[in-house]
Amino acid sequence: MKYLNLVFCLWIGVTGTFGQTPEERIRKIVPDLDARFREFREKNHLSSVSYALVLDGKIVHAHYEGVIHHTTGQQPDGRSVYRIASMSKSFAGVAILQLRDAGKLRLDDPAEKYIPELKGQKYAPDAPDITIRHLLTHSAGFPEDNPWGDRQLGISTEKMLDMFRKGISFSTEPGVQYEYSNMAFAMLGYIIAQVSGQTYQAYIADHIWKPLGMKDTYWDYTRVPEKQLVKGYRWLRGKFIEQPVEGDGAYGIMGGILTSTEDFCRYMAFHQAAYRPDAAPSSVLKKSSVKEMHYPWNFNSLNRRGFTGKGEACANVSHYGYGLRLDRNCDNISMVGHSGGLPGYGSDWKILPQYGVGIVTLTNGTYGSAALLNNEILPFVVAAAGLEAKAFPVSPILKQRQKELAALLPSWEKAEDSGIFAENFFSDYFTDLLKEETEAAFAKAGPIRKMHEIVAENALRGTFILEGEKANLKVHFTLSPENPPLIQAYSIRVE
Repeated sequence: MKYLNLVFCLWIGVTGTFGQTPEERIRKIVPDLDARFREFREKNHLSSVSYALVLDGKIVHAHYEGVIHHTTGQQPDGRSVYRIASMSKSFAGVAILQLRDAGKLRLDDPAEKYIPELKGQKYAPDAPDITIRHLLTHSAGFPEDNPWGDRQLGISTEKMLDMFRKGISFSTEPGVQYEYSNMAFAMLGYIIAQVSGQTYQAYIADHIWKPLGMKDTYWDYTRVPEKQLVKGYRWLRGKFIEQPVEGDGAYGIMGGILTSTEDFCRYMAFHQAAYRPDAAPSSVLKKSSVKEMHYPWNFNSLNRRGFTGKGEACANVSHYGYGLRLDRNCDNISMVGHSGGLPGYGSDWKILPQYGVGIVTLTNGTYGSAALLNNEILPFVVAAAGLEAKAFPVSPILKQRQKELAALLPSWEKAEDSGIFAENFFSDYFTDLLKEETEAAFAKAGPIRKMHEIVAENALRGTFILEGEKANLKVHFTLSPENPPLIQAYSIRVE
């Protein structure tokens, strides 16, 4: 029996407890993951599941099966090349921020500065100009254009510009709500070309793919080696119908990239490295700019597309960043990534910045259901493998203030003369009450055996545990924005 092909790649870079390495714990849940994908495959008439698990750059488990070409019966491997549809959009985000960081454009520049054909086009006379930021975040005021946009991939630049000259239909004012727009990303592709002096295809290949070592990634499907190209299919009336593939054109930046599982894992690793203090700076984009892409700039919806680690559906809040979807489920797990769908293909990728985990799923089935699958799989991996959230790096000043504060406890003797508290502190907290509260807490804890390392929320806020013979004490404090930062807020409680 022929099946629709699915590719799934999991990136993991975390440590945990339980006395086993993350790799050992991940290996234990591989059979369960296989079973979940098998169920997904059967339910959705998908022929097979192929996936690779990667830990700190090392593939710890890989499996590829199914067919990528029904005429030949060829099976996939890690270098099989799929069209990833709207997963392409984040590459536009990286390119725009590269050009911004180089001082060649600003995100709040009006789009008409680079696309004169847009000049004077507005939702209403008093509506604001469309900016590059609006285009990046689906807030330009253009109407939702799926599936119309899917059929525009191969149009010429001149045809696209002619469409702009005839006028854009707006659904709302720019900057007031989320409305998914493939046209907006086509405009970004044109802006990249205008600013860089290269086609957006050449610019992204030279400045993103090549530095990341993505050698099996393409814009034009006719350039993909025949044995690597994955054909797209639609399941109709009990059989697979091959779908025509759109060519490479002016709209391709919104959904035209073709890539392999192995190549896309390199791209995911680049995004994950922004959260790793030990990772070397990237030649592609600085870490702060990558995190800026991941910021929830535009609210999308509150929905039920989240899942607990047990696979139970739950609340989920969705936003859009710069070419990226951002989700946070009911267990406060944040996901960054993007889905994709075209005739013949369906895909999705996500990373969990808190845990160093990521997943990319590629199928050669029309639109597929990879996004919902990944929403469920990632919390399951976190729970089943017992993965722990990565700690925020402790800044030197936070560590220093921890030691200075702990030295004053429980007596608070000469605290007002210590020089470590901000101007507000002793107006908001009273020394006699601080002493009374702290000494009572220490009495419940008994002799202090150990001061634990501080757990940072950010560079200027954190919590640490004083381990007592009878109980533990949890101390929380926040530093002020002045330089040097001083303690402005404090609490202690018995755990």
